[in-house]
Amino acid sequence: MGSVDLKIIALVLGTIGFYTLVANAIPQVQSEVPAEADFGADVTAEELVDVGLSLYEGAGGCTACHAESPGARAPNLLTDYRGQGTIGARCGNRVPGLACKDYLHQALSDPTTHLVDEYPPIMPSVARTMDSQQVWAIVAYLESNGGEVTVTAADIQADAVGATGSVAGGAPAGGGAAAGPAVAGEDPVQITQTLCVMCHQIGGQGVALGPPLDGIGSRLSAEQLRTAILDPAASMAVGFEQMSGIMPATFGSQLTAGQLEAVVRHLSGLQ
Repeated sequence: MGSVDLKIIALVLGTIGFYTLVANAIPQVQSEVPAEADFGADVTAEELVDVGLSLYEGAGGCTACHAESPGARAPNLLTDYRGQGTIGARCGNRVPGLACKDYLHQALSDPTTHLVDEYPPIMPSVARTMDSQQVWAIVAYLESNGGEVTVTAADIQADAVGATGSVAGGAPAGGGAAAGPAVAGEDPVQITQTLCVMCHQIGGQGVALGPPLDGIGSRLSAEQLRTAILDPAASMAVGFEQMSGIMPATFGSQLTAGQLEAVVRHLSGLQ
């Protein structure tokens, strides 16, 4: 084997090693998009609560804001709130005439309908990222914290029947009762339109809670974009310092490496 061959082999091995190090440096290893739920007509309260708990503590990202720590962005739902009890105990008293489960469903699907005290209206609708069954499962879990679980298969079925164009609460249409996660592929436009526009505007669409993403590619490098997605509090855009901590730091576990890089490339192209 000649010296030229050895140099080529060394170059190939070096290149493979370099990109392996780069891939390993990306701080997320798997997707944690909300798992599909497939409840039947005989679903029990325990089954609903179990799925709801998993979503609440995991892919739902609820604990990013609903916490007990000082400076929390939303009330802790699992402990006593100002002498009113846990969420399952107080939800039935929040709006006169509105049952606990209906209040919770509205609060999840259209959060601005029922704002709590001094907390800002920053919560996005969970119906944008979860299907009807997942939303009702979280409702059941919240009811179980201090109250009685009243969610039944009939509630889920009612949504499915009404899903000719949309389901109750504004969940995405077309998925029916067994719809999958809202972000399953690597289409960056779909991902940004599903996740990012809940707090950022792109092309005039979305909620102007965070800085607009139009032209973001001319303001941030690909590495800065990647960091901003995975560790939002690391650096705040000028003028949005007071919003530090609002963007969940959970996208590292909610996006695959491929999805993350697709979004970074897409945002880099928004010049």
